[in-house]
Amino acid sequence: MNVQLARIGEQEELYIPPPPTLLVMLDDAELPLNAQLVRVGEGEPVLYIPPPLPSSWTPPPPPAYPSKPQQTLAVASFILGMVSVTIGWCCSFGVLTAPIALVLGIVSLVQIKNDPAKNGGKGFAIGGIVTGGLYFVVFALIILLYGIGIFMGALR
Repeated sequence: MNVQLARIGEQEELYIPPPPTLLVMLDDAELPLNAQLVRVGEGEPVLYIPPPLPSSWTPPPPPAYPSKPQQTLAVASFILGMVSVTIGWCCSFGVLTAPIALVLGIVSLVQIKNDPAKNGGKGFAIGGIVTGGLYFVVFALIILLYGIGIFMGALR
């Protein structure tokens, strides 16, 4: 590549000649609007046509991909329901987690019913409601059996 120091107007700049098809010997009167006469060294003036300016148009963004339905509340309900039935018996920890599982499951089912495209996880929500309710049923049965046992022992 032939790089030379060229005088463009009043400034001296590095000149990298464009492809040979753009270099033409012309008089000053025949220049296109965006062309410049460039004098390379002590030789004849050479026509330099600068590369086109970048376009201000930008392509549109890619289309949005459909998002998956949100199932956060339903999964949280299911997890809390499972925690209440499995380790919730320790220190009656399930008394705290089971009602939360029930409420989250019901709220999730309402959201799924109102906007099924945005919200999902109906199975998880139902699972959370069932496991949270199951904890309360078994807990009430245990309390009932203990109460009957205490009452029967007091009758003797």
